[in-house]
Order: sequence, then structure tokens, then C-alpha cells
Amino acid sequence: MGFLKPTQIQAKALPHMLLGDDIIGAAKTGSGKTLAFLIPAVEKLINMEFSKKHGVGCLIITPTRELALQINVVLKKLLAEINLTHSLLVGGEKKLKEIASLRKGVNVIVGTPGRILDHLENTSGFNCNNLKCLVLDEADKLLEAGFQKHISGIIRRLPKKRQTVLFSATIDEKVENLARLALKDNPKLISVKDERQSTAAGLEQGYCICPVEKRLCWLYKMLKKCKKLKVMVFFSSCKSVDFHYEFFKVHCKAAVISIHGKQSQPRRKDAYQTFVQAKKGALFCTDVAARGLDIPSVNWIVQYDPPTDMKEYIHRVGRTARGLNSTGKAVILLREEEEKFVEYLKREKVYLDKYNFGETPDDVQKMLQDIIQKDGTMKILARKAYLSFLRCYKK
Repeated sequence: MGFLKPTQIQAKALPHMLLGDDIIGAAKTGSGKTLAFLIPAVEKLINMEFSKKHGVGCLIITPTRELALQINVVLKKLLAEINLTHSLLVGGEKKLKEIASLRKGVNVIVGTPGRILDHLENTSGFNCNNLKCLVLDEADKLLEAGFQKHISGIIRRLPKKRQTVLFSATIDEKVENLARLALKDNPKLISVKDERQSTAAGLEQGYCICPVEKRLCWLYKMLKKCKKLKVMVFFSSCKSVDFHYEFFKVHCKAAVISIHGKQSQPRRKDAYQTFVQAKKGALFCTDVAARGLDIPSVNWIVQYDPPTDMKEYIHRVGRTARGLNSTGKAVILLREEEEKFVEYLKREKVYLDKYNFGETPDDVQKMLQDIIQKDGTMKILARKAYLSFLRCYKK
């Protein structure tokens, strides 16, 4: 697959996984943890001569369909020359097709909690009796998304004699409780968090002071400046994504794509794959795209709306400067009264420079405002976006 040297998390996790130890892995996004659990899991099944008749040998649970899709792509490459079967179990896909695949015998499954539990409860022939390895990826996000009961239901239906691996960007009390439920006593704790900083070494980070009413113009200038680059822009709400996507696509003829949680699964899947393959352009998204997704060669991360907490900041900027020797840039827009957030980040070992993108020309500002005023649809979308921004801000 073109990798010559393991990342820190791979170097630390691989030996323990090959020995069959239960693991709690604390690693920031982009650390290479997907291969850290896929390689030894596949190796174990090969050594045990797993085939279709044995059923599921490895079960990988993720918080989002997009992350499951991404892991499945890596898994497919890994199994290209190996006689093991695999399947993707996520909402939005054809359930009858999944059932047919499960009944034929699947060795490695990647999926989301709701869909996996549904099949465990209702699909005859879904055989997990020989399960050797359970992986809980992005465990903190699994809990944030309210999947505790689903995961508990899944674990009750799995054999107790198995290896369990839990990976999480952050380890808090809830994650520890999940570990106690899913893992054996005294699991191996693996951490690769850099003591000097919480974000990737190759990431340049900064902030801009920009009032809310000037942000549309700021983004217009930013996208013009970066039209030959690959940019991800994070918004606080689905309605805000919709407004900005329509505005820049229709009125600015910009190469933009959008992803948010209220879109249909096929649309999100197509958008993700399109942006992965793109050499340039902008992806407008909510935090549904911020966790775990491996989108290559992202040059800039723009946080148009501030994140809700420190964890979300780290997950957002983790979409760039991924992997060894990679670089990227990130900028967050703040109002003057929000500048204290920079000091908060500094206490968490995240250091931001103050960027100055220059004054907003009055003629550009007026042009953008006139476009919205003259287009009835844009006016409605703008109002909905602003109201949703206020609701999110209150939270």
C-alpha cells in the first residue's frame, strides 16, 4: 500500500494486538490508527485459516457512515490479494443486499452501531460465534452520538472470549466506562499524544478577528485566493451549509461541495468521494465530516463558525496535515469578544498566530449584499442560516 515506516500508534499497537491483548489507544486524528487495527486483525484471521464458513472474525464499529465507508475502502485494498470476505453495514444502504452477504459468510465487518445491532437481532445466519476481534473506533464520538445502548446490546450478543480494541481521540470518564464494559481487566493503554502540542506538527494555525456581518465577504475573498487549492469550511448548522453552498455555487460559480447530517446517505457518499478525488475546490460541512475522514491533500481548514469545545477544534483541524511529514493550514474566525478562546487553546498546548487578511472592500461587501436582497430564495436561505447560527451559538 506504499507505506515504508509505521506511525507511532502503529508501532506501539501492532505488537500488543498480535499478542491478543485488549487495547485502549489514545491518538489524535490522522495518526494512522486504521491500519494499526486492520493489519493485525487480518493477520490473525489468515493465521487461523478463516473462511466463509467461520463467519465474522473481526467486527469494526464506527460512529458515522462516512468513517465506516472510509475504513472499508482501506480494508478492500488490504484484502485485494487475500482470501477473506468483508462487508459494510450502514444505514442508507440496501438491507436485503447486506442480508444476502451475511448469509453467505463474511469474515470482516465494518459498520455503524444501529445497523449492526439490527442485523444481530433480526438477521438469521449472521454468525458472530467465532468472533476474534472487536474494534470500537472513535469511541468518544460513539458515546457523544448516543450509541451507548446500541453498543451494550451488541456486546451482549458477542462471545466473551475475544480481543477488544478501543481507539479514541480523547479518553474521559465515559470512554473509561465503555472500556470497562467492553474490554477485559487491565487492558494495555497506548498513547502517542505529543506533550508539546495537541495538533499535528506540520499544521500552521491562526485566527482572524471578523465581525459576523463581514464573514461572507471574508469567505468570498478566501475562496478566490485559494481557488487552486483544496479547502474545507466548517459551519455550525446544516442550514448554514445549505445557504453558503447555494450562494457560492449559483452566484459565484465556485467549485463547492456540501456535506451535512440532514442529507441523504447517497448524496453524502457521492459528495465525500467527489471531494476525495478532487485536486481543488471547497467542501462546506458540519462536524459530521470532522471525525476520522481521510481526505487527501487538504490545504486549508476554515472554521467559519467556532467549534463547541476544544475536542471539536482538534478534530476539525485534523483534516489537514495528516500523516508523516504532511503540512496544512487552519484558520478560525472569531469576533473580538471571542478572542479569549485563543488563550484557552494555548492552555491546551494549541498555539495560534493572528492573521490579517486585509480590509473588506466596500464595493465587494455591497455586491454580495445586493445579490442576497435581489434573490428571494437566497434571502430565505440566509434568514434560516442566521437563525440556526444563533440557536447553535446559544448552546
